[in-house]
Amino acid sequence: MRITMHAGLLVAVIMAATTGTSLAEQASEPQVLRDGDVAQTMRFEKMHQTRFIELFFGTKDPETGKLVAPCYNTLYSSNALPESKDTSPQALVESLDLEKLAKEHGVAKVMLNGPKLWMPDWVELKMGKERVFGGMTMGWVAQLNLPESGEIEAATWGPMQIARDSKWAWTKGTKVALLDDADGNTWILKGFQLGLDPQQTWEEYLAKGAANYKTLPAGWKFRVTTLEKDVIEIPDNNLATIMTDELFHVWDKTGPGMTNYKP
Repeated sequence: MRITMHAGLLVAVIMAATTGTSLAEQASEPQVLRDGDVAQTMRFEKMHQTRFIELFFGTKDPETGKLVAPCYNTLYSSNALPESKDTSPQALVESLDLEKLAKEHGVAKVMLNGPKLWMPDWVELKMGKERVFGGMTMGWVAQLNLPESGEIEAATWGPMQIARDSKWAWTKGTKVALLDDADGNTWILKGFQLGLDPQQTWEEYLAKGAANYKTLPAGWKFRVTTLEKDVIEIPDNNLATIMTDELFHVWDKTGPGMTNYKP
């Protein structure tokens, strides 16, 4: 699965980056570029509030000359979900040597997303080869297409589209955070940003509500609800609409073309 990701999303999810050789200098094909060749559809249950990280391996695709980034996620592997629901222990995340990983796998840089808490309850997606990075087992889940410039610019509160061959759901009885924008759209929180130095818990965030934000757009409303029925996200044409907020949380648009209804 190849994903086109807007540069603004990258800066929203990347909490650390290190550069080895220049992206433009990549000559041979890193093995990570082939990890999606064996991808098969997998289903993962009881994922709500599971802690995870993603790693993006930035490199040049020798076949196309394009800048890409295979993505690996600790949520998805053949390992059983730990009772703690922590697939990315803080000590292991802090000990990651991104520059060393880049050199070992022949890429220009490795970028870290998270740690985050995953909000949906179940997920179906194509998972490729599993690898162990810094003591954490991570499955290949996507390959991102990076901007040709290599420049990463910040963008928050703005909708962006991402090609995605997956589906997931927030199930009945789950407590969710929602944003109603000034145009009448409703957004549901998918990824709660913890970062390397967490500033608040999920419960503290819900209790504080809109007061969490300094730049919430005019006319937008924050609310919390317990779902009375499942919210199932299966975007039309596998093209999802998402956004990031000023705290680096990730939201998905709901309603026609995205989910079975607007909560």
